[in-house]
Amino acid sequence: MRSSVSRLLPGDEPVAAKVPEITGLFWTIKILSTGMGEATADFLASVNLVLAAAVGLCGFATALWLQLRSRRYQASVYWFAVVMLAVFGTMAADGPPIGHVGSTVFYALVLAAVLWRWHRTEGTLSIHSIVTRRREHYYWTTVLATFALGTALGDLTADTLHLGYLASGLMFTAIIAVPAFARRWCGLGEVAAFWAAYVVTRPLGASFADWLGKPVHRHGLGLGDGVVSALATVVIVGLVAYAAHTRSDVQAPRLDPPAGTPGATEAAGTAGVAGL
Repeated sequence: MRSSVSRLLPGDEPVAAKVPEITGLFWTIKILSTGMGEATADFLASVNLVLAAAVGLCGFATALWLQLRSRRYQASVYWFAVVMLAVFGTMAADGPPIGHVGSTVFYALVLAAVLWRWHRTEGTLSIHSIVTRRREHYYWTTVLATFALGTALGDLTADTLHLGYLASGLMFTAIIAVPAFARRWCGLGEVAAFWAAYVVTRPLGASFADWLGKPVHRHGLGLGDGVVSALATVVIVGLVAYAAHTRSDVQAPRLDPPAGTPGATEAAGTAGVAGL
C-alpha cells in the first residue's frame, strides 16, 4: 500500500517529496553549488562559447529530465539538477545585453511573477509541499529564476558598484543572516525567510568563487576558474555521497493538500523550513 504522500491527488500525478529537508548540510551544498556553477560557466566560456552553451543547455535539460522522471527524492539526482541549473543560470544572467542593473531588475520581476503564480495556483510556496508534478515544475522554475537573479546581483555589486569579489562575498555573508534574524526576532514567515536566503546563496557562493578564481589584476587570488570548479565539485560529490548514504536529508512523509481541497489553507500556514 502506498504512503500518504504518494496517493493519487486530484488532477495531478502522484510523487513523493522531491526536495531535501532544509538542514545545515543543505545550505552548505547549495552555496558550494553556486560557486561551482559560476566557476564552471566562466571556465567553459573562456575555452569556447559554443561549447559553454552546449554543455549548459544539454546539462540543464538532462538534469531536469532525470529529476522529473524520478518518483522520490534522490540526493545525487537532485543536486546534479541544482548544479546544472547553477551553470545554466549563470549563462542566462550573462546573456541579456541590458547591463547588470537591467538584468537584476528583469530577473527580480521574473522571480516575483513565478512566485505569485505558484502561490495563486497552489496556495503555498513551502518546499514541504512539493508532492505533485505541477508543484515540482513551479519549484524548478523558481530555482532557475533565483540563480539568474543571484548571478546578476553579484555582478552588480562586484563590477558595476566596484565592490570587488571579496567585499561582495563578505557583504552577502552578512545579508544571508538577515532572513534568519528576521524569522527569529521580527516574525518573518518561514517560507519567506527560506526563499530570501535561497536567493542570496547565489551571489554569496559566486562572489567567493570569483575571488578565488579570477586573476590578481581583477582583484582575485588567481587560482583559475577551472581549478575552483574542480575543487568545488570534489567537495560537493563528497557531501552528496554522505547525504545519500545517511539519508539524513530525506523529508519525513507528509501530505500538503493541493490548493482548493479541504485543509489546503491550514497546510499552507503551517508548512515550514526547519533548517533556516
